[in-house]
Amino acid sequence: MEKEKAEIAKFVEKHEKVQSLMRYVNKETLSEIYQKQPKNKAVGIDQVTKEMYGENLTENLEDLLARMKKFSYKPYPVRRAYIPKGDGKVRGLGIPSFEDKLVQGAFKEILEAIYEPKFKDFSYGFRPNRSCHDAIQKVNKHIMADKVNYVVDVDIKGFFDNINHEWMMAFLEHDIADKNFLRYIKRFLIGGVMEDGKRLETDKGTVQGGLISPVMANVYLHYVLDLWFDWVKNREFKGEMYMVRYADDFVCMFQYENEAHKFYELLKERLKKFGLEIAEDKSKIIPYGKFKGTKESFDFLGFTHYNATSHWGKYCLLHRTSKKKLKLKRKAVKEWLREHMHESIPETIRKLNTKLLGHYRYYGIYGNFMGMKKFYYYVKWELYRTKRRRDQSCWLTWDKFKAILKIHPIAYPKIYLKSAY
Repeated sequence: MEKEKAEIAKFVEKHEKVQSLMRYVNKETLSEIYQKQPKNKAVGIDQVTKEMYGENLTENLEDLLARMKKFSYKPYPVRRAYIPKGDGKVRGLGIPSFEDKLVQGAFKEILEAIYEPKFKDFSYGFRPNRSCHDAIQKVNKHIMADKVNYVVDVDIKGFFDNINHEWMMAFLEHDIADKNFLRYIKRFLIGGVMEDGKRLETDKGTVQGGLISPVMANVYLHYVLDLWFDWVKNREFKGEMYMVRYADDFVCMFQYENEAHKFYELLKERLKKFGLEIAEDKSKIIPYGKFKGTKESFDFLGFTHYNATSHWGKYCLLHRTSKKKLKLKRKAVKEWLREHMHESIPETIRKLNTKLLGHYRYYGIYGNFMGMKKFYYYVKWELYRTKRRRDQSCWLTWDKFKAILKIHPIAYPKIYLKSAY
C-alpha cells in the first residue's frame, strides 16, 4: 500500500480533512494485507486460519467488499485471551477473526498515512521506523545534554481499557471527512469481546491485540497529551521541559522542581477530562541529571535508568534491565525449559538461542552487559538443572554438560546499542 499511503499523505498536506478513504479498501490492498499476515497465529471466534481463508481468497475478498459496500459487514467480537504481566496480574488481549484482521490492516495503513505527518517528534511507539531504542536514546540526550534536573515518571492506569469512544471519534472527525470510514471505525470500537462463551459489550476502551488499536491509541494521546504538552510548555512554563512518549509509557523532564510539580497537577486534570487517570502509586517526581547526581532511578521501556560516572570521571546515564522485567524473563525461560525438558540438549539449545538473541538485541544496550551476563548464567544453570532432572540416573554431570556446550554453545550476550546517545 505504499503508493496509496503516499497519495493520502499528499492529500493531507493540501487539505484540512481527508475524504474518500474507503476507495483504498479494495481487492488489491486487502490481498496485500493478506500476504502480510503471519501463519500459525491464534484464531478468533470464527476459527478461520490464514490457510483456510486463502483457499478461496478471490471469492472471499469479493464477498467481503460486497458486504462492506452494503454496510452489512460487521466485525466479530474479539476473543479474549490473557497473558501474565509479571506482577501477579494478567493483561487481556483481543484476538480478532481473520477477516477482521484484513480490514483492520487496511484501516491501519490508511490511518498511519493520515497521522504520521501530524504526530509529534517525541512520540515513538508503534510508528514506522521508530523503536524503543530510539526513545531511550532521546531520553539520554535530554538528560545528558540539556538542562534537566527533575524527571516526572508517569503511569496511566489501564489506558487501553479506558479510552473514551466519544472523544476518540471526535478526534478522528477532526481530520477525516469520510463518514463511511468513520462508521467502520466505530463498529470496531463497539464490536464486543467474547469471554467464556459470553459476549461482553465494549462501551469504552480499545482491545489490545487489534491491528488498529496501537495507531488509534497514538491518535488519542496525540490530542490528549502531545498537543497539550506543547501548548502548556509555551504558555505556562519558563524553564526547559521535554517529553518522550512510547505509546502510553512516557517520561517528562524539567529544569525546575516547582514546574515539575505544577505540570504533574495539571496533567492529572487534563487526563481526567478525557476519562484517564494517573496511577499515583506508580508515578513519581525525582531529582535527576548531571546537576543533581542523586541515587534516584526510574524505569522506562523495560530498563532502569540511573546516574553514573564514566571511567573518565564524567557524568553519564546508564541502564540495566529493570527488576520487574528481569523477574518476568527468568520465570518465562524457566517455564519454557520445563516444557522442553524431554528434548535433546542440542535441539533445546538451538531453540533457546533464538529466544536469547531476541533478548540480547533488545536489552543489549550500553551499560547493561553485566546484567545480560547474569541472565546468561541463570539460563545456563536452569538448562543444566532441567535436563538433569528428566531422569533418575543423574547421567548429566556438570563436566559432561560443559563438554556438550563446547559443541553446542549457548548464545553469549552482546551489546547492540553502543553509544550513550
